[in-house]
Amino acid sequence: MATNVGNGRGWSRYIRPEDFIWLFLFSAMAIFSPDQTPAEYIFLSCLAVVQIVEPKVPFFGTRRGIHLSIVIKLILSYLLIGFTGAVNSSYYLVLLLPVVTAATKFGPGGTIAFILLAAASYLSFLLFVDWSRYTIDPYNVRMLCLRLTFISVVGYLTHRLAQMSRIEEGKYQAAAEQLQAAEAAVRRSERLAALGQLSAGLAHELRNPLGTMKASAELLLKQVPDDNEVAREMAAFIFSEVDRTNGLITRFLEFARPLKLRMKLTDLTEVIDRAVQQIERLNPVAGLTIYKNYSPDVRPLLLDAELFERVVYNLLMNAAQATAPGGAVTVKTRPVDDEVELAVIDRGAGIDPKHLESIFNPFFTTKTQGVGLGLAIVSNIVDEHGGRIAVESEVNKGSVFIVRLPRRE
Repeated sequence: MATNVGNGRGWSRYIRPEDFIWLFLFSAMAIFSPDQTPAEYIFLSCLAVVQIVEPKVPFFGTRRGIHLSIVIKLILSYLLIGFTGAVNSSYYLVLLLPVVTAATKFGPGGTIAFILLAAASYLSFLLFVDWSRYTIDPYNVRMLCLRLTFISVVGYLTHRLAQMSRIEEGKYQAAAEQLQAAEAAVRRSERLAALGQLSAGLAHELRNPLGTMKASAELLLKQVPDDNEVAREMAAFIFSEVDRTNGLITRFLEFARPLKLRMKLTDLTEVIDRAVQQIERLNPVAGLTIYKNYSPDVRPLLLDAELFERVVYNLLMNAAQATAPGGAVTVKTRPVDDEVELAVIDRGAGIDPKHLESIFNPFFTTKTQGVGLGLAIVSNIVDEHGGRIAVESEVNKGSVFIVRLPRRE
């Protein structure tokens, strides 16, 4: 039973309902043709094979394959018309096959080019006319022009329909991507809220024993004799590790505590400049250059300048740490519709695609010394401002962190 189902699926890849429609149409042309010559049957069969096989062969989906397919159809159509009356052939409409294919696959230039090529191929039959027997009268001229116009109109209309279909498909795809991004943001917010509550409770519970440990270490340092170097070293180690853990807990609390924004009209470039100055003072990477590309069209907007400076600082620090010595980081601003976009661009190692959805989660990090709160805090601050943050990255080519804020003036 399973084998039959598998075979059915295999056949469905090679036999489609439209194949029978093409067979019916080409058979009808052969049956109702006034000529019914062997050559006619051969070329009709070849055109039918091309139409049926074309969607099933991956090569014909490439640009080179599309060109080859159109040329094959044009040649077969030309031969069919040539063997069935040339300029007087009833099969002049088969020239629509290459024209319609070009109209659905190419832009206006490609469509016009193949319309002209089809028209030129049809007019070329005039070169083989016996002008001693063929009479040029207004009726024949009008009929010839009407046929060429008909082919051109169908080609143009097909191109317009295909273009509208591509636009609608692009809108649908963009809407689907926005929906996926919104769903990812909701999932991230839920994780942030749950982990924030957990870290807040845990941090409060840890503060008391840490205070006791620190006081004990201080007392131990005072009472241990100077000649007991091991005991003094261990006490100092306990003292420093308690301080480090306290600092970590402070960061947990900053992440978990609801933000209280102090919004005021702020020049975004000034906020970025202050963050850049901090990075340059710390000098995290030797020879690092930070390029500023500010748009003059970005006007002051409502921000909590202090909090947003932390956003820029964290993004710049991450970019700097991902950049090799002597490298460069670019910070860029520009208006986009009703938003202001801030982009931090590095040309470092990039981010593994499997980590892209997790990098804004708290406690997620690929750094040996990191705790994974920097980008989580950044995401939280951006969300509180009513903005969005996203990342685009390619391994070994770099990353772009994009922050978009509403332009509330």
